[in-house]
Amino acid sequence: MNPPTVRDFGLTPQGHPARLFTLRHRDGIEARITNYGGIVTHLLVRDREGAAADVVLGYDSLAPYHEGSPYFGALIGRVGNRIAAGTFTLDGETHHLVTNNEPHGVPCHLHGGTRGFDKVLWEAEPGTVDGHPSLRLRHLSPDGDEGYPGNLECFVTYVLAGDSLRIDYLATCDKATPVNLTNHSYFNLAGEGAGPVLDHLATLRASHFTPVAPGMIPNGEIRPVAGTPFDFTRPKPFGTDIEADDEQIRLGGGFDHNFVIDSPHPGELALAAVVHHPGSGRTMETWTTEPGVQLYTGNSLDGSLTGKSGRPYARRGAFCLETQHFPDSPNQPQFPGIVLEPGKTRRSSTEYRFRAE
Repeated sequence: MNPPTVRDFGLTPQGHPARLFTLRHRDGIEARITNYGGIVTHLLVRDREGAAADVVLGYDSLAPYHEGSPYFGALIGRVGNRIAAGTFTLDGETHHLVTNNEPHGVPCHLHGGTRGFDKVLWEAEPGTVDGHPSLRLRHLSPDGDEGYPGNLECFVTYVLAGDSLRIDYLATCDKATPVNLTNHSYFNLAGEGAGPVLDHLATLRASHFTPVAPGMIPNGEIRPVAGTPFDFTRPKPFGTDIEADDEQIRLGGGFDHNFVIDSPHPGELALAAVVHHPGSGRTMETWTTEPGVQLYTGNSLDGSLTGKSGRPYARRGAFCLETQHFPDSPNQPQFPGIVLEPGKTRRSSTEYRFRAE
């Protein structure tokens, strides 16, 4: 198996050159990843007829990613999702983070702040892992970065293995700090720019979710999905309940919630979600070692962004499955903790597995 190829991808806002790495597998799947933000810019997957389509939203050049991207394909850190009011207390000290999001007029810290991991240039080392093409990325987040304590060193490795894209995360620090890394790819199994994903059939291995208050911060409850629009324990189209008369749906403008994965062995790789597109036959499984997954149905897309296909990205023109610890975990002691201590190593893995049927 050949290692990734590389080409120039443009300049960052600071004038530094970014690179685009192409990973190809003999089974036909192809991924393109830039070291700017660790962004997955392209992911080509075959349908039941053997035809390949790009199933992630994004751009063909670097500039749109730093001019107006809603985290398309990006690595997210230090902490994915929201932290209420951008504050948390750790070891008796209150830390104030950048607040860069105001859902319903309530300020919060979102996806690492104004210059999170999605907006930095990662060191990149293409290679192979077990014979599969890979890309190893490294970033050192300095003490005080966006308000976070301690120096945090992160390694993220993308591996294209057979019919899957695997993402392995590793982090160490020199001072206790919260860490919750994820990837924010927007998927459309009909092909990027193909319109709303309301016909995609989704199954989530989650019997509970974490409801939110205005401001999209969890209210602390872990609620059963049974009898609610959030019940995806059996396959159903995203569109079935996306306009339901439900307070949580209204707050999210659709689905934008954390689901608690029913993992038989917490911390081990487990199936979190399956999404199937009947028209193409493409099916995507999401496997992860994380305890939660954020389902987001592209509710804020409005047709103003045009991607690689030249077609506008319509409202609900994609879905995200962001594997994670739960939102606002530093302020929610009943949630699984995300604080990384010095001398410890945080590891997690997520796999997006594809097939056609």
